[in-house]
Amino acid sequence: MYRQINVGTLFVYTYVCNTIFIQTNKTMKTNLKIIFTAFAVIGFLTSFTLALKTTMKVDTKKSTITWTGKKVTGEHTGNITIKEGSLEVDGNKLTGGNFVIDMNTITCTDLEDKEYNGKLVGHLNSDDFFGVEKHKEAKLLIKSVSQKDKNKVEITGDLTIKGKTLPITFPATVETDGKTFNATAKIEVDRTKYDIKYGSGSFFDNLGDKAIDNIFTLDVVLVAAK
Repeated sequence: MYRQINVGTLFVYTYVCNTIFIQTNKTMKTNLKIIFTAFAVIGFLTSFTLALKTTMKVDTKKSTITWTGKKVTGEHTGNITIKEGSLEVDGNKLTGGNFVIDMNTITCTDLEDKEYNGKLVGHLNSDDFFGVEKHKEAKLLIKSVSQKDKNKVEITGDLTIKGKTLPITFPATVETDGKTFNATAKIEVDRTKYDIKYGSGSFFDNLGDKAIDNIFTLDVVLVAAK
């Protein structure tokens, strides 16, 4: 048997259903608006953050590296060329980067005698020192940057010389005008850790005034632009 439904009851039932549907529809529209607004805000913030984070290419013509090696009787200095590199920047802060050194470009700038100058550079290129024929590049990969002062930072990275990679930490100064980014640093390197032991008093006795310091320095100037 079919049960009779009162017309009034049916009307009330229909009204309630429609009301629930309308309210549900409104709620869904409101929720959708909230969701779309949230996505829009997230998208804006993401694009804004990406705009702040950028990679700047190192200008190899304006960037320089000056090396200095000391010995008992004095010191020698010269230049070496940066082949390529980049700096990772977040706003006005350096966050990472890397650069590659062309080991074939070692020069000596303090010796005027061409023959003596040539012998020194040739010796630096030999296996006694940097073994340039086999190891044509040296590299520095910046892994972290710690802010110490307004323009002062401490950089930690991996330095590769003569095919050997070791961690290194050194202070640096960074400056930017928004378009270009300048970083300067004096990096002290213990050559013996890279198996460059020639003339080292730590490994050879009776060297006298022929002893060469284990530490050599790299005065680095990096200029990078977007």
